[in-house]
Amino acid sequence: MKQLLSVPNMLTGFRLVLIPVLIVLFSVKQTTGIELATFCVFAIAAGTDFVDGYVARKYDIETVLGKLMDPIADKALVTTALIMLIPLHKIPAWVCLLIICREIIVTGFRGLVATTGKVVAAGRIGKIKSNFQYFGLGFLIFPLGVLQVPEQYRIGRMLIYASLVLAIWSGITYFYKLRRIFLETAR
Repeated sequence: MKQLLSVPNMLTGFRLVLIPVLIVLFSVKQTTGIELATFCVFAIAAGTDFVDGYVARKYDIETVLGKLMDPIADKALVTTALIMLIPLHKIPAWVCLLIICREIIVTGFRGLVATTGKVVAAGRIGKIKSNFQYFGLGFLIFPLGVLQVPEQYRIGRMLIYASLVLAIWSGITYFYKLRRIFLETAR
């Protein structure tokens, strides 16, 4: 029970709790204040992703639950932000669709590998992809004109496009690295 309630697992759970808050904030009439609040909630949620992994490794309190739930919480956060930005015309739907499809496929791969008793943590490319997604989404969520960042939304979209390339690359790498397990379990 102590491991279940570890700080990293609680941070992951907190990230999941913030997702409905984001949905509500994205769903109301968008004003500068609402967009700032949305950005703050998103930044806090994204920040928990960095902190939970750091704390788990530093204090050697990584758990199987954490290894399974952390990527799910990350995907739920990113997917929520991507989908909610479509009707605001801040990101094209096709980009979101490709990223979400990749995430579903990799999650399926992780589930298949888990049936063999192994848990596969995110690889380096996947972590870089997540950083691109978080920063790109941050640029797209933050209200225009507050900081006078030239081409703010364009920067955000370029980061998301880069994350799409990294997502596809890491998905292929993930499958290639674990192909023996996939082929063995498919029999």
